[in-house]
Amino acid sequence: GIRLRYAAYGYIWKTTDKGKTWTKITNGLTENTEVGKIIVNPNKPNNLIMLTNMGLLLSSDGGLTWQNSTSGLPNNLPRDLTSYYNKKTKEFVLYLVEQTVYEAKGNSVSAKGGIFKSTDGGKTWMNVTGNFAVDLTKINYPAEIARYYKTIAYWFNITPEEARNKYSQLPTKTLPVFNRIAVNPVNKNEIYVAYNKKHDFTFTPGDLWKTDDGGKKWYPCARQGAYWKSGKDDSYWKSIGMPTGTNVQFAHLQTYMDNQFETSGNRMLEINAKGDVFIGIDQQTLKSTDHGKTWKQIDDFETSPGSNKWIGSGDSNLPGRFMLLETGIKDRYLLCSGEHGLWQTTDLDGWKDKDAVAVEQIEGQVHDKNGRSGTHSISTVAVHPKDPNIIYILAWRQENRGKLRRTLDGGKTWENIATLFEKDNEEHRGLAAQNSLTIDPVNPENMYFCATFNQISEISGGNPGSMTKGEYGFYRSFDGGYSWEPANKGFHEKASVRRIILHPDHPEVIYAALNDNNGGLFKSSDKGSNWERVTIPNVIKSVNNVFIDRNTKAIYISAGRRNGTYEEGGVWKSTDNGSNWEQIFKAPFVWQCESSPVNPDLLVISVAGQNAPNVEEFMNPGVYLSQDGGKNWKKINKGLGQPDKIVDVKPDPFNKNILWCASWGCGWFKAIIKE
Repeated sequence: GIRLRYAAYGYIWKTTDKGKTWTKITNGLTENTEVGKIIVNPNKPNNLIMLTNMGLLLSSDGGLTWQNSTSGLPNNLPRDLTSYYNKKTKEFVLYLVEQTVYEAKGNSVSAKGGIFKSTDGGKTWMNVTGNFAVDLTKINYPAEIARYYKTIAYWFNITPEEARNKYSQLPTKTLPVFNRIAVNPVNKNEIYVAYNKKHDFTFTPGDLWKTDDGGKKWYPCARQGAYWKSGKDDSYWKSIGMPTGTNVQFAHLQTYMDNQFETSGNRMLEINAKGDVFIGIDQQTLKSTDHGKTWKQIDDFETSPGSNKWIGSGDSNLPGRFMLLETGIKDRYLLCSGEHGLWQTTDLDGWKDKDAVAVEQIEGQVHDKNGRSGTHSISTVAVHPKDPNIIYILAWRQENRGKLRRTLDGGKTWENIATLFEKDNEEHRGLAAQNSLTIDPVNPENMYFCATFNQISEISGGNPGSMTKGEYGFYRSFDGGYSWEPANKGFHEKASVRRIILHPDHPEVIYAALNDNNGGLFKSSDKGSNWERVTIPNVIKSVNNVFIDRNTKAIYISAGRRNGTYEEGGVWKSTDNGSNWEQIFKAPFVWQCESSPVNPDLLVISVAGQNAPNVEEFMNPGVYLSQDGGKNWKKINKGLGQPDKIVDVKPDPFNKNILWCASWGCGWFKAIIKE
């Protein structure tokens, strides 16, 4: 029901020449029509079935006109639609899930909806919900009961507390709100239905249900978490012929998931031509090759059983964040992530592919036990320059947000040593993004970072607003991180400090990149006590990153705004301490540029995507490489899932032929330059 300004409504497009030209079709569609899916009847190609917010629509003239003429759907509010087709027999069957409609029945609530199939091209529908309805009075599962009341409260537009009081009698037959359906392409009777208990308003134990007999009997086929491990309701499930126990195998999340109550939600449901089924729980992709009996994650390979050392398979949906590649220990790189803690690279443990990268989690879910939580969303990390086992991290959301956290033993144990930020909102919503945690290499008692207001590369994005403790800008500590103070003298009002860097030869000299609309490059010669604006080309309105090459002392700034002009962005270089600047790369919105510590002519940059209407000015975001100091560039996006959102990119500090990057939502990547 929410109209989005960038979305199209009220029409569809049709092509009859393989996409060369398109015809706009509105006949039979209201101006508010949203289209979810179109299925062509393979036996009668002019007959189409379309899933919309106005109900299920049919066309018998190749999509030129549409009618709402179906029968058998109690609500005609389909949430998902799929089909089965047997090429040999020409059998064509449609399946859909309805939006569940809840109705008050005294002090309880009834549910109307379910799962349906059609064998006549969508004209008439048969209910195949079978025995799916759940008896909540037999479920000893407080988290699920809470989700039930949250669901009906949303439906009736009241609070969950009001729902508990008004509808105190739990229903003996109720349905969740389904959002996906899939059918095995080689077995029409094997059907799966899904719902997402975290991101939708819905409930019911299990993360995926299925039927093997066309809809007479349904059962939960993906079961994970503390409820199913406890066995507390096994007698009920067994009494109605349902399976019990857990059957989902995760990677680094296993212990964490075993102690949760199905709070993550199943975000996906797909099935391939062989009947293998895929779902997604807590940012892990899970696959079943035995028709839902067991599920195994396919995001990572474990180097050896029980090692907890993981090598990515290439499909990660873990949010990558800042990477620290110089950590004082050979071959140990530290990788921050959103929602999945802090990782370090480790040995391959005999893995055959020597170019692979094995990682192990040293903070995050690995420390979620005995009622205590690790830190899940880590903004930035720093290592003590004189003791590589001392590591510091900052988090912007979820557990331990706003705290400076430290380990003295390389990640085995962690403690909070300072609270910098607090905010009066839900923990998962986050507060100030923290960047560029830096320790003075000469005097490690001096520590610095910046709290960024304009969060261009965070998942939530935007401006996070005021906090109940702390402010935005540059922060410093002179006692090893125990106490902190903001030091923003010289910055303009509402300044957003996105990155800082210490001069490689003079650590008391600090540069800051400000990425607000009045941003720029600033410099302090007294550890941040005073800041002065550095003169840069007037066309630049915002600076997203500053980097200093340790060998040549050249300064690189990355400029641009998401809604800015083409001219104001790009990468600019100064070889005379900021007196003069040369643009070495043109693009409207550049997040980062860094040079190689072992080859100053090797540069790598991250170019972000723009917002409409400026997107057409530059349609080539991603990672770019120069091997001649910025004279020539080549785009190197192959293999990157989100090339327009590379949040960190760096040359390897020891090997000139290796690059690293972190993706907004696709983990970390390694590239090998082949000369």
